[in-house]
Amino acid sequence: MKWIAERDALIAQTLAFVQSVTGRKDELHPPELPPAACGVTTDIVAVQAVAVETNLPPAASSPEPQARPVQIPPRRTGGDFRTEMQARIANFRKHQERFEREREEYCTATLTKLRASLREFGPPPPAEK
Repeated sequence: MKWIAERDALIAQTLAFVQSVTGRKDELHPPELPPAACGVTTDIVAVQAVAVETNLPPAASSPEPQARPVQIPPRRTGGDFRTEMQARIANFRKHQERFEREREEYCTATLTKLRASLREFGPPPPAEK
């Protein structure tokens, strides 16, 4: 259950930081203080960069490998994107029209079969009471 205390401490620190940045207190949701026994301490460590100077002999005997240029594909112009989108939209419309045509043909064929079967068997006999 140590992680719960760490989570609560992190939430309290985050709220304190937000309040210090914005300059106002959160009156609606005051931060819940973690129990005193579960305090989390952090140490601030200063880090300094140190520059080291080295004297390397010139490497005249070994030629440096030349960097190959990175092949970047050419950037699309607005016209290419527009024509591609128009082609995709046209294909989508054709696809949707084909679906609609197939649905209509299926509906017509089903209704034709139903009407033929009704004519073949005739009207149902009257119900007896």
